[in-house]
Amino acid sequence: MKALVTGGGGFLGSNLVRALRARGDEVRVLARGDYPELRVLGVETVRGDITDTAATAQACVGMDVVFHTAAKAGGWGDPKEYEAINVTGTQHVVDGCKQAGVPVLVHTSSPSVVHSDGDIEGADESIPYATHFTAHYPRTKALSEQLARAASDARLQVVALRPHFIWGPGDRHLLPRLLARAKTGRLRRIGSRDPKSDTIYIDNCVHAHLLAADRLRAGAPLGGKTYFVSDDQPIGVWTMADRMIACAGVGPVTKSIPAGVAYAAGATLEALHWLLRLDAEPLITRFAASELSHAQWFNISAAKKDLGYAPLVTVEEGLRRLAQSLHASG
Repeated sequence: MKALVTGGGGFLGSNLVRALRARGDEVRVLARGDYPELRVLGVETVRGDITDTAATAQACVGMDVVFHTAAKAGGWGDPKEYEAINVTGTQHVVDGCKQAGVPVLVHTSSPSVVHSDGDIEGADESIPYATHFTAHYPRTKALSEQLARAASDARLQVVALRPHFIWGPGDRHLLPRLLARAKTGRLRRIGSRDPKSDTIYIDNCVHAHLLAADRLRAGAPLGGKTYFVSDDQPIGVWTMADRMIACAGVGPVTKSIPAGVAYAAGATLEALHWLLRLDAEPLITRFAASELSHAQWFNISAAKKDLGYAPLVTVEEGLRRLAQSLHASG
């Protein structure tokens, strides 16, 4: 098939591109940067981003499926930028698909769209969207997911996936930040618990996206639905953090800060950064404090049944591959 990947230079996007090419699909990416490593694979690049209506529309022409992985993540930043990329950008992708006659759209969402506060243990897709958010990322991802799902019709079949805590070799954001803080002694456990959370190894996440596209192209009546996908091995947040940084010979994390103190500190730092108009992300945010002190794991039975999804890589094997990758890179 001919596939467009928005955000094709990102962690998920680039791995999805490689998997598509490995199975013989033609691939185009919509990306702001130039990625020679993708060109070598025979990937076509449309320079631009999803905030650019014309570039997005151009990128969709002639495609059989669009994988929309581009987004602005994080717990801090300009709300206008989150709106422009996550909400308006998604609308541009939907419009581009419909104008070009693309029949299938796989939208990458996030479980944070249902998390207000408190523990979530074993919930399925019937759990409602959160009623309040502590950051612009989950708020705008909730809006974008609803927008994408509502666009599903006879012409354009849309499925939204909710992967949580994507990890593995090549991650340029989460693991490097954990390691940087751990090495300088600034990484603290939040609270006294080790709440269980879902994770998803990068290969498993790519696998779920390919399955969703293939099922829709085969005519499965899944349009408008959303699915939690994971490694199907809920694990303690801090257990996983320790095991990840141990792959680089660092850790474990021994110091902690009470969850309530961390949340209050996040609120205070956010206010100070806002008043002083500081661009840098605060040391701790309310969103991070909440995410790291509450359980978040989900029932993925729907993905197993409807998509035929099952993890390809266990957490243990993923950690082995991560350690191998880190050692190879020095």
